Amino acid sequence: MRMLPMCLCVLGILSWLAVSAQQQAGFVKVATDPGQAGPDFVIQGEYLGDLAKKERLGAEVIALGDGKFQVNFLPGGLRGEGGEYSKRVEASGQRDGEMTKIASKDGKWSATIQNGRMTGKTADGTAFELQRIVRESKTLGQKPPPKAIILFDGSNAEQWEPQKRVQVVDGALVGNDIATRQKFRDHKLHLEFRLTFMPYARGQARSNSGVYIQHRYEIQVLDSFGLRGANNECGGIYSQFAPLVNMCYPPLQWQTYDVEFRAARYDPSGKKVANAVMSVWHNGVLIHDKIELKGPTGGGQAENDAPGPLFLQGHGGQVRYRNIWALDTSTN
Repeated sequence: MRMLPMCLCVLGILSWLAVSAQQQAGFVKVATDPGQAGPDFVIQGEYLGDLAKKERLGAEVIALGDGKFQVNFLPGGLRGEGGEYSKRVEASGQRDGEMTKIASKDGKWSATIQNGRMTGKTADGTAFELQRIVRESKTLGQKPPPKAIILFDGSNAEQWEPQKRVQVVDGALVGNDIATRQKFRDHKLHLEFRLTFMPYARGQARSNSGVYIQHRYEIQVLDSFGLRGANNECGGIYSQFAPLVNMCYPPLQWQTYDVEFRAARYDPSGKKVANAVMSVWHNGVLIHDKIELKGPTGGGQAENDAPGPLFLQGHGGQVRYRNIWALDTSTN
């Protein structure tokens, strides 16, 4: 066995200790499992409760790394359930031992988080108490109808190519620029995805992937928890349509997309006579209602009358997928 010089051994030990200390402090760069995500992960998330006036109040707590957090207080509750992002009160938080202290940008709201419980006061001194909750999509685990084509059930990836890029990890498909062997025209699609926890990443680097219908039209997949909701954020039809509401859950929670798609129509001469039409439900909430797509997404395949596969964009395999099935709805 080759022995390393003593100085290198010491440096290696010091490096390991530094990494270990960072992990213990919550300095997790990327986590695919909640048990390894560090102390910031259990603080990040959605909080829900009531003001002393019995009015609903929600809060989104977004981890930014190093024990720092962005906080959105949402009058009316959480998004998709009455919460209004346009009326949000923005705040910042800092973890201090077992407690996280929060103050709004204008200094008028204040709160603390401890053991999954947030308590504080609004600008007018109204007290509130919120509990950290984990929401679950009403279509999570949805079973395919009898005539559906099972694209991934957790057991194998035989429906996907190229095989050299396909990975199945703990019953989940790792998105890595792979496409289904089966091709579709008009169809319904159900899939579930889980974002990785990347508190130090920002923007398009934060758990990025994409679901391409017919390998042409991209529904963005991204850790957009707590953001406004744009066409390049989670649920957006990339570069074309922002979601009606940003329904992105915090990372490491399973989420759902349910899609109804009608392909573009062409006459016998090859001229397009009708745009593709799509409706999308994110975590059971309608975010696109029969929108007409202007054309394929940049990076998508050319638009024509031929059916196309479902394609999962890679970006380094940051996202996990499961329970994927499609139902052909073509009539003509």
